[in-house]
Amino acid sequence: MDSVEEGVFLTFDDGPVPGVTDYVLNELEKRGQKATFFVVGDNVKKHPKLGREILAAGHKIGNHTFNHLNGWKTPVEEYLENVRKCDEILLNELGVSTPLFRPPYGLLKKAQAKSILTSHEIIMWDVLSGDYDLDLSAEKIFEKTSRFSAPGSIVVFHDQEKTREILPKFLPGYLDFVSDKGWKTEVL
Repeated sequence: MDSVEEGVFLTFDDGPVPGVTDYVLNELEKRGQKATFFVVGDNVKKHPKLGREILAAGHKIGNHTFNHLNGWKTPVEEYLENVRKCDEILLNELGVSTPLFRPPYGLLKKAQAKSILTSHEIIMWDVLSGDYDLDLSAEKIFEKTSRFSAPGSIVVFHDQEKTREILPKFLPGYLDFVSDKGWKTEVL
């Protein structure tokens, strides 16, 4: 992954989800911004057209397991098979092979990480929006995310059912904030 001197890496986890991912794509398109989407294989299987729309818009896709598994709570081989299953869906449904992987919840056992690193780069983050937390207001999400964002930051948002209502309340403002700072958005 290359460093961005005057930009941020926008990332979205858990999609694609109709009505949410397409909303995010539209907001990014309005501003000419790019992002990396860490997709759940089962969601790609259910919504391959939306997955293809992500790629057609010039964004990148990363593996986020097939079933959004918690690495700490899943046996090593079962977890690795779930990662492989997501890779297969991405190749079969979207025609893409990705070197990028993000563990759901950021939780991964050492043996899982060691094996995954033989074929993928594990991408974490330094700014967690908290958009999935139903107790956080849009104002708090915006304030926290913008305060901690800096050139080179990897910022994580979620394009999932839990964020359907809150994303429109803070994401446009955050994307405008990035533009107003003069920061570029880059894919990983």
